[in-house]
Amino acid sequence: MSGFSELIKNFGKTRDYVRDFFIYGCKVRNDFDKKSARTYDDEKRRVESWMGDCIRYDDSVRGRQVSISVDCGKIPENPLYNAYYARSFTDNDIRLHFLLTDILSDGQRRTLKELLNSLNDDYGQFFEEQTVRNKLKEYVDEGMIITEKRGRTSYFLLSPDCIDEYFNTFDGLDDAVKYFSETDAFGVVGNSLLKTVDKKNDLFFMKHNYMIHTLEDILIPPILEAIEEKRCISFLNFNSKKKTSDAELARQDQAVPLQILMSSQTGRRYLAAYIPGVKRLNAFRLDRMKQVVLGNVYENYDDVKAKYERNLPRCFGVSFGSRHENGKVVPMSITFCVDEEKEPYIVERLEREKRCCTLLRTGDGLYTLYADVADPNEIMHWVKSFIGRVVSVEGGTRIIRERFYNDIERMNKMYGGDEDGE
Repeated sequence: MSGFSELIKNFGKTRDYVRDFFIYGCKVRNDFDKKSARTYDDEKRRVESWMGDCIRYDDSVRGRQVSISVDCGKIPENPLYNAYYARSFTDNDIRLHFLLTDILSDGQRRTLKELLNSLNDDYGQFFEEQTVRNKLKEYVDEGMIITEKRGRTSYFLLSPDCIDEYFNTFDGLDDAVKYFSETDAFGVVGNSLLKTVDKKNDLFFMKHNYMIHTLEDILIPPILEAIEEKRCISFLNFNSKKKTSDAELARQDQAVPLQILMSSQTGRRYLAAYIPGVKRLNAFRLDRMKQVVLGNVYENYDDVKAKYERNLPRCFGVSFGSRHENGKVVPMSITFCVDEEKEPYIVERLEREKRCCTLLRTGDGLYTLYADVADPNEIMHWVKSFIGRVVSVEGGTRIIRERFYNDIERMNKMYGGDEDGE
């Protein structure tokens, strides 16, 4: 029987567990149905060891709920970064890493054969040629080792780049890394650079820090690579509202990634992509994606990107609605009543948040928002934040209008008082 270890081999499994149990915080032990209860206990202990004082326990009739609870404005470092530092390695991985870096630390160039001889003669370690070749390729891809071709022979040299020297050479670089380690995508990279030189972020505290989304950073490199090389991708896309196993997750095989979008309201990130199978644009939540795999080059990528850029100005949020390649939008207008003398801030907010819509003053205390958007549902969610000021909703679709007025009627029955007006 294997023992418990805080280290992990599969980050995807840990990402799912942290998200479902520790971020959402609504599941208990009995809701863990993918494997045995022993697996739940091991995963729980592992995350607890990473998160330390950020764990909260709530007891209910369903059982104990364990979740992450932090005040982002009071912590200098995203605790979820610890999950990235918990990867396990084989003994050969560790041994080969230190031996290769030690051999190349003198700054001399060596061939694969010379490295194999040095490993055997100087350190008494025998490795298969293919094993060392694969490790060198991995380090070349990561920039740790530089390769040079001389004829048909490859020479390997340890990269001279050193973060210590950069921090000492460029004044203020450490402060810049501290800032971006907590604010930007791939903040874990900045955090790891700071750890390398034994530094911590002691300057910047973010009041609205969407720290949960660092778990999605692992998906971004292959997506960006596909965008740069104009490739298709395949990935698993699951619905968190449905209780389905991994085998039942819907698979999108021919999605063409175009851009990564981020909501300014929630911080949630989306992948805007084109689906050749149905000839339409769509936006996928990154927190519901997993196992991104690069596909073939998409021949019509430039045409699809041009269509996307034409459609994007008609998006109030990230949804493209039911638009296909030549889809049309249905215009709509919403009229608001505003006390212009006492509530000028309402007009300011309408003007500030109208996005791709047009706002006009259409009467005394009346302002009309003219919208021509791909998905009117998105704009109606925003309109509901002005309940009590909406005079009329025209255009759009019949279903959207009926839903809005039905919601108003339901709210009136719930909060409007007795029928006699008392």
